[in-house]
Amino acid sequence: MSEIASNMELNCQGMNCPLPILKTKKAVDSMKSGEVLKMMATDPGSVNDMASWSKRTGNEVIGHTEEGGVHTFYIKKK
Repeated sequence: MSEIASNMELNCQGMNCPLPILKTKKAVDSMKSGEVLKMMATDPGSVNDMASWSKRTGNEVIGHTEEGGVHTFYIKKK
């Protein structure tokens, strides 16, 4: 998958639940509608956490990759 253009990057590697979600929420809250956040996390639980957070908030996960234990999410603000 080619890299999706993002407006902001957030490195949550080495953090455990709930920190990646809390930091993602704070970052997304500071963005404009339609902008994209690239968030990297090493917590395997972040896959399920991001899916449920996305459903709950309406912010869309438009991409997800995993390479070498690092999950990269692309989140588009509603």
